[in-house]
Formats: sequence, structure tokens, C-alpha cells
Amino acid sequence: MSLLAPAANDQYRGARVSAWFLALAGLLTLVPGLIHAFLPDGGAGSIAGLDMGDRRDLVVALFAWHGATQIAYGLAMIAVALRYRSLTPLFLALFVLERALLALDAWGPGAAAPSHRPPEHYGSLAGLALGLVFLALSLRRRPS
Repeated sequence: MSLLAPAANDQYRGARVSAWFLALAGLLTLVPGLIHAFLPDGGAGSIAGLDMGDRRDLVVALFAWHGATQIAYGLAMIAVALRYRSLTPLFLALFVLERALLALDAWGPGAAAPSHRPPEHYGSLAGLALGLVFLALSLRRRPS
């Protein structure tokens, strides 16, 4: 018994580029996770431009918590893209759902209009659009 199974199965017939996009998305999830988990302010002030006021400790703790989940999710995405490709459509669907919810939170009705938008607000829109394209490609069977 090992930590990594030999493979989920070898039935993935979608576009290879979708798996590579998932690997890139995993990397682009892992890096902010590392920033949120290990930067002294979690990136809240230095990147997002948030005024943390007298609750700096709470904001930094929330960013570190989010960073921990990003690290785990990013590593899972990379593992699927490189080793468990039959799960690529599922993980791309989860990525699209995540990006849609983040975009809705940042840009949807009731979203606060900040004076400074963090990079993630724009990244969510781009990730949503790209995720939909690569999800569609992952669901199309490629010729044998």
C-alpha cells in the first residue's frame, strides 16, 4: 500500500491540453496559498491593499486559513493533472464552480466596490472563462 494509487484509471480521453491547464491552475492556486500562509501579513495589506485596522491578527489568521486550503487544493489539482487524469473533468468542474462563486462574490449584486481590487478579483473572471473552455475540451473525446 502506498500513498499514491497506481492510477484512478486510464479512461481519460479528453484533450491533453485540459490536463495541462489543470496543472497550471493548480500551480496558480498553490503560489497564492503559500503567500497567504507564510507572508507576515498573508498578502492582505501588501498585495490586496486591505486596511486591517485593529483586527490585523484576525485578518492575517483568515488569510493563513485560506492559504492552507489553497495549498491542499493546488497540490490535489497538480496530482490529478499529472497522475490521475481521468479525474480532470471533475476537477475542472470544481475549478469552474470555485471561480464562479469567487467572481459572484467580487462582482455580483451586493458586492462591495472596493477602492482597490486585489489581483484575485480579475483572476477569478479570467479563470472562470478559461476553466469553461478547458472543461468543455476535457469532455470531448479525442480520436483513439
